[in-house]
This record gives sequence, structure tokens and C-alpha cells, in this order.
Amino acid sequence: KWKSLYETQRERKRIMRETCSKYKSNSRRTITPYHVSRIFVEDKYRVLYCEVPKAGCSNWKRVLMVLNGLASSTTDIQHNTVHYGNYLKRLDGFDHQGIYHRLNTYTKMLFIREPFEKLVSAFRDKFEHPNNYYHPVFGKAIISRYRANATKEALRTGSGVTFREFIQYLLDVHRPVGMDIHWDHVNRLCSPCLIDYDFVGKFESMEEDANFFLHLIGAPQNLTFPKFKDRHSTEERTTTKITQQYFAQLSPSQRQRSYDFYYMDYLMFNYSKP
Repeated sequence: KWKSLYETQRERKRIMRETCSKYKSNSRRTITPYHVSRIFVEDKYRVLYCEVPKAGCSNWKRVLMVLNGLASSTTDIQHNTVHYGNYLKRLDGFDHQGIYHRLNTYTKMLFIREPFEKLVSAFRDKFEHPNNYYHPVFGKAIISRYRANATKEALRTGSGVTFREFIQYLLDVHRPVGMDIHWDHVNRLCSPCLIDYDFVGKFESMEEDANFFLHLIGAPQNLTFPKFKDRHSTEERTTTKITQQYFAQLSPSQRQRSYDFYYMDYLMFNYSKP
């Protein structure tokens, strides 16, 4: 079993490197704090984890906190503690020497997810539930730009953005409000062409990949990757089927353009075109 998991890792890294050398000419660029701003540091087991939202990141942060001795079990850690507790250090918080030392000696890993599923998961989380950041900041801007006869109430609250409107915003070169890490490219968040990741896990094979990774770094045997769904836990996880239902609301050209938008992520991480 380990043998096939090693093979899978070799293959994923090969595809990632080939895509980089084919499309990216920035392999000689210097790594700046900006490039490592999404990378979390765990010094005890010497792990660097690049956070990709909607690909198990809350549970990965819980695992890092347990490795670090900040908690005894992943089940003890609340969602807000994970995201707003600032218990984990980020790599851009170190000086130049500290950054390079860790990049050169720690095990660097990231976990990714099929781009459309990741996108739908982010949309459901941020726009279909009350949210006092995404509705006023993104919702208002999206509704006022893309909804013809928006009601005063919709413009006031920013609630009720449709998936179609969200996609219009995403594909607009003159977006009324900037990008967000929940739907940005993995390529941009983790700079895989500049940083040579040692381990590439996939959300689709999370349990197997995660526990293989924990085995590789020599984590305590009783530590396994938590299975629970972090937010809106009663709601069904975003699946391929649910993703198709959302994309069915779009025109063929919007679907094609969405694919083009995430093309590098599809290519680099070897996901087939939906």
C-alpha cells in the first residue's frame, strides 16, 4: 500500500513540475514573503503547509496544532480557534534567513481539490449562509453590478447572490471587488512553480493521503486526520453531482470560460476537464 502511495506522489510531483516548466518562466524568481504568506509553520515536526481553502484546511490546521502540542486532540479545537486564534505561525512572519532555512529543510505540503467543486463549495459556504463579511463586501458589489432590477433590500444587505451572478463577477476583468483566497487559483496561493512541494495531497483521497503524510513525518500513531465537516455540518458536502447542478445554471460559454479561468490548476494537478 505504501508503495502505491509513493508512486502516486512521484507522479503528481512530476506532472506539477512539467506543467511549471512548460508554462511558467518564473522558476528563477526570488521567493518573497508574499509568496509564502499562505504557508503555515509547524516547527516540532518541521512541516510547512500551504493553506488551500475548501480542501480540508480547517482540519489540517487542527492536525498542525496537535503536532505542535497546542491541543491534545483535533476534536477539542473549535472552528474559530482554528481560523482566528493565531496559534499557528505563518512563514512570512520570519526573516529572510528563517524563511529560507525552513523552505530548504522542512517537509512542504499542500492539499488541493477539483477546481469547480472547490468553487461551488466556497460559493455555498459564503453566499448561501448568513455571513457578515462576504455579504456586505462581495454581495453588495456583485448585486449592484450584475443584477438589473435589484431591490433596495438586496442592495442594502448584499444577501441572495446567485451562482450565475457570482460567476459573472469571477470572470469579469473589471471586477467590482477584488479576488478572495476562497476562489483564487492554487497556483497563486501556493506558488508551486517557485516552491518545490514534497507532498501533494488531494481532497478526493483525503483520508488515505493525509494518513500517509502523517506516517511520513513520524507523527504520533494515535493522530489521524479528522473526518468531520467543519461548517454547516448538517449540510451535504459539495459533491460532483451538486457541482453539476450549479454549473447547469450557466451558459455553455460561461462554463467554458470558468474552465479556462482555472485551466492551470486543472493541468498542474491533473484533473480532467468536467
